[in-house]
Amino acid sequence: MDAASLIQKLFPRGSGGAHQQVEWLVAGLGNPGPKYRNTRHNVGWWSLDDLAEPTKAQFKPSGANSETVEINCGGVQVLLVRPLTYVNRSGDALRHLMRKHHVEPDRLIVIYDDLNLETGKLRIRTRGGAGGHNGMKSVISALGTEEFARIRIGVGRPMIPGDQVDYVLGTMAPQERELVRNAAKRAAEAVEAAVTDSIETAMNRFNG
Repeated sequence: MDAASLIQKLFPRGSGGAHQQVEWLVAGLGNPGPKYRNTRHNVGWWSLDDLAEPTKAQFKPSGANSETVEINCGGVQVLLVRPLTYVNRSGDALRHLMRKHHVEPDRLIVIYDDLNLETGKLRIRTRGGAGGHNGMKSVISALGTEEFARIRIGVGRPMIPGDQVDYVLGTMAPQERELVRNAAKRAAEAVEAAVTDSIETAMNRFNG
């Protein structure tokens, strides 16, 4: 039996015996601090909580202006990331962690709120521009590419034009919150489908 086969026998995937290489990085965009926890801008963090909850794993400071936790998702090692730089500088933390863990952009998924989608809708894409989202502008600028997957959670638009900042940093009415909460859960399920099968599978199952 060669060395690689012996290691696999002693520490099979998902056993937790040996530290596994991170295969995917999944980032949720949001702002740190309790006053932002339930705002529209933090729905990406809600999805990360849904992904981490079954494992009871806790987010911890990473030393890269972020909180992270590693989970095993269907045999795939995934690093969940909450940038702590505030949304507009999210790219700084992601660039550092992707270099540290040798994760390429095609193994990155970013989850974030989207004003251009109806409240509670989900949209998954393999690439694309920022669509006016400052957090995504930061990520694209920091990585130097648009070639990474993103899951957009619709939060709708404010009724008063030009009120976007207050809107995304505001809390939601109960009915609206339930729609977005369910969308965040579906986004977590879409991540699982993407990392264990493919982004295309997640798109087919969850877009719309």
